[in-house]
Amino acid sequence: MIRILPRNIIRFAFLVLLQVLVLNNIHFLGWINPFVYVLFILLMPFETPNWLLLLIAFALGMTIDSFSNTPGLHTSATLVMAYSRPFVLKLIAPREGYEAGTFPRMHYFGFAWFLKYSVILIFVHHIVLFSVEAFTWVDFHFTLARAIISALFSTLLILISQFIMYRK
Repeated sequence: MIRILPRNIIRFAFLVLLQVLVLNNIHFLGWINPFVYVLFILLMPFETPNWLLLLIAFALGMTIDSFSNTPGLHTSATLVMAYSRPFVLKLIAPREGYEAGTFPRMHYFGFAWFLKYSVILIFVHHIVLFSVEAFTWVDFHFTLARAIISALFSTLLILISQFIMYRK
């Protein structure tokens, strides 16, 4: 656990800076807003206690909110995503379960598993994020479409990062 702490601190800082300095400035036709910072929650080890995962999600969301001037928006979405993570991991668990010392990465469990895992959690994050941002049920189909398109684009960027960073 001590060995992965520096790596996670660097990943946290890199993803926050990437999101705040680059990706927050991408708004394609008002529909696509990529949020790649959620990769930090996706890549947390399986053994991470739920209380610590929620605390980390809170810190990540608050950091993005403070730089983006969106008080509570990213925090709420990231907390719901982190809260949902253990349920999603149980839902898509391999028959033999998760081995100790492995991480939720494409390298360990394959493309199909990682795609299901990331699509579900990213979609949960984006639905909450765009619903809280709109804060109304009027034009919910527009909000839903925006969440789906942004989630697909965010998933694509996250999958590309997995192919680049974690080769066999």
